[in-house]
Amino acid sequence: MKSLFKVKHWSLRTRIFMSMILITLISSILIAAASIIHFQIKSKVYHDEKLLIKENQIRQHIQYILATTPHPLTTFNLRSIFSYKIFEIANIHNIQIDIFDFSGRLLVTSKAPIIKGQISPLLPDYVVDRVKNSPKNRYVDFAEGKDKSYRFSYSYLMDFVENKPLGIIRLPYVEDDSFYKNEIRNFLLIYGMVYLAMVIISIWIAYYLSKYITKSLKTISDKLTETSLTEKNEKIESVTNSHEIDRLIFSYNKMIDQLQESANKLAQSEREGAWREMAKQVAHEIKNPLTPMRLTVQSFEMRFNPEDPNAKKKLADFSKTLIQQIDTMTAVASAFSNFASLPAQQNETLNIVDVVKLALEIFNEDYIRFESSHGEIITKIDRTQLIRIITNLVKNAIQAIPDEKTEKSILVSITKDKSNAVICVQDNGKGIAYIDFDRIFEPKFTTKTSGMGLGLAIIKNIIENYNGSITFESEVNQGTTFKVILPIINK
Repeated sequence: MKSLFKVKHWSLRTRIFMSMILITLISSILIAAASIIHFQIKSKVYHDEKLLIKENQIRQHIQYILATTPHPLTTFNLRSIFSYKIFEIANIHNIQIDIFDFSGRLLVTSKAPIIKGQISPLLPDYVVDRVKNSPKNRYVDFAEGKDKSYRFSYSYLMDFVENKPLGIIRLPYVEDDSFYKNEIRNFLLIYGMVYLAMVIISIWIAYYLSKYITKSLKTISDKLTETSLTEKNEKIESVTNSHEIDRLIFSYNKMIDQLQESANKLAQSEREGAWREMAKQVAHEIKNPLTPMRLTVQSFEMRFNPEDPNAKKKLADFSKTLIQQIDTMTAVASAFSNFASLPAQQNETLNIVDVVKLALEIFNEDYIRFESSHGEIITKIDRTQLIRIITNLVKNAIQAIPDEKTEKSILVSITKDKSNAVICVQDNGKGIAYIDFDRIFEPKFTTKTSGMGLGLAIIKNIIENYNGSITFESEVNQGTTFKVILPIINK
């Protein structure tokens, strides 16, 4: 089950479809992330500019007060100068203002009056150092509250007449991001609806685009799957207007031409090889009886005496020997003739139960039994060929049982299996060695001391021509069962 989710098991169409959807998702996420970052940067710039503007306004106001005050402009006098003015400035600009000396001690604040004897809060040393050492004598610190963010701007309070610092002014600034948060919320809401519509459209486009791209590839794939060396293959007559796919189709059609040419050459070579092997076998089998015939004739010629009282008997023995060898040669010729000729498919409609019974009547062995699960099983097959199949299998079964075996048994049975007739020929003979299983239907192969080894090859050829099949099961010294399956006609 887990393997179904591995990318390597996906089809090309699925990969194209998922890639397009993934690209849409990634691009949408990147757009949303970039937009949020843009709003955050814009918010930061906005607060920076707003704080700077506020500082400039307050600085101008403070400079006006310093220019009009009757007090000398010293750090010590800052408390006297801004003791009341600090509240006026804070109210006008709506911001808290704190003024410190250079040691970080609070001198004046707009938050509440400083009571005499009260310990004033001090600025951290790092703030005093950073204001002092920064190029513009300005430092902005950040702090996070419970629900809000704060900025604290620290800068020198300057006496521009003598161009000297008088103290450190602090302006606390509350970052109000409600506007930008609403902007982001509205943007994401609208973007979500657009994104949903975009995903639906992307899925539709990806589905049909992947189907269009892989349609031609599927055609080529199906054709490649159907390609056979033994059958005629059709070319792909299609133009996709895609340079790569059209070249692939061209290559496939070219391969079909080459495959057909190779198949023809291979078939011709196989036929020539088969006939050469056939000729060698025929020559070998005919040569076997010719040698004893030659010796017999030479011996008869040398020893025959017409005046011999047994001359008639010797002539009869000589004739009998020649006739036996001629019969052997005739059997060889007949066997190869039968193997070379394909059975004619006459497709007679017949009851195979009756035909099998008829085929068994020629055998005199009392240990041959016949059984059938049905009285009538109708199929289409040539009567002569069916008799030939049964006769050959039963003869093989008889020859497979050793003569010395006391309890011989051959069972021929017919059953139905769905839409097929099953004919079994079972014997309790010596069986077939496992090493010979793959060669049992090969022409010229035999486990018997006599015979051409063509019987099973011939009946296999007959059965397959009627869309049937033949199989076997065997165990050494236990017996063999041949099973013939033929399609039947259901009434």
